[in-house]
Amino acid sequence: MSVDASVERRTEPENRNGDGNGVVAPSSTHRLRLNPNTDHEPDNYEDLQLEFSPLLFSSLEQYLPPFMLNARRDVKVQYMRDILLRYSNEAERNRVQKQREYRQKIMSRYQPLHRELYAMNAEKFFVPSFLEAIKNNTEEGFRSIISESSPGVYTFEMLQPCFCEMLMTEVENFEKWVYDTKFRIMRPNTMNKYGVVLDDFGLETMLDKLMDSFIRPISRVFFPDFGGSTLDSHHGFVVEYGMDRDLDLGFHVDDSEVTLNVCLGQQFSGGELFFRGIRCDKHVNTEARAEEILDYYHVPGHAVLHCGRHRHGARATTSGHRMNLLLWCRSAVFRELKKYQKDFSSWCAVCQHEKKERQRVAVATTKLV
Repeated sequence: MSVDASVERRTEPENRNGDGNGVVAPSSTHRLRLNPNTDHEPDNYEDLQLEFSPLLFSSLEQYLPPFMLNARRDVKVQYMRDILLRYSNEAERNRVQKQREYRQKIMSRYQPLHRELYAMNAEKFFVPSFLEAIKNNTEEGFRSIISESSPGVYTFEMLQPCFCEMLMTEVENFEKWVYDTKFRIMRPNTMNKYGVVLDDFGLETMLDKLMDSFIRPISRVFFPDFGGSTLDSHHGFVVEYGMDRDLDLGFHVDDSEVTLNVCLGQQFSGGELFFRGIRCDKHVNTEARAEEILDYYHVPGHAVLHCGRHRHGARATTSGHRMNLLLWCRSAVFRELKKYQKDFSSWCAVCQHEKKERQRVAVATTKLV
């Protein structure tokens, strides 16, 4: 595919700083290890009132220095909090505080239609084959239900029809409340003009569980080069397409490490996702290779899982109305370490080609000598 315009980055603003040395270090005494302590089982922080996601603390704990691993939980919290406050500047903390107040205002006024959606109920939400694979938690089990439609694009059946219907009617109920009360809401991202942020009206805890217990185990297997094992936060939303909604979506990459995209319904035609390969920032506007070109046709209840760096877009929905659930899964640890990464040849096709070409030239030069 020829890229006629620059690839956009579909974002929800996020801001972090680094020290440039490959180790997260706000001071000489507060450091995280470069590599995780994979044998260490982190504490659970969900019962604490924290400025940052409890999952972020659990994820960071594996990167604590050895002398901190068996410290009391409150000591570890303070240690990691000091680091996080250093790397989350004042403007970012103010943004998070305003977002929290905005969400509290919505949740204090909005009355949910389906309260059963707001807590994870795996047996009612997911199809049996997906649950069985998660329970077994093996690469073989995941591959038994997942198809790799194109390199790096994984598809599988995931959601039960009753869950899809409940979530769509909950979104419609929330949108009616917004219209009736004239409440001004934030849209999901910088490219979609229709849709809602699910975290804003109470679904954040359920979606945290979805990412932590169901998406992270799969991502650990299929996206090790993109922080798949350290996913610690999410941005969850529903987008809407149709003649009176967003019609299509331009060529872009996501502000995520791993993206889950599930079609909820309804009756529609068109709207295919098109994928054009994974690229680093330097090569994001290069042409796709034949093996990277994929058009995916949505099926209600079926999921697409891909890394955020995978270039993609959505063709026009030519009739009907389509809703999709999106979960942008992120890793603070991966984002920090990525700042010091120089070589992207493990996943960027153009970087791979350039590295092989350098090696070929080096070998040829050696032979001449």
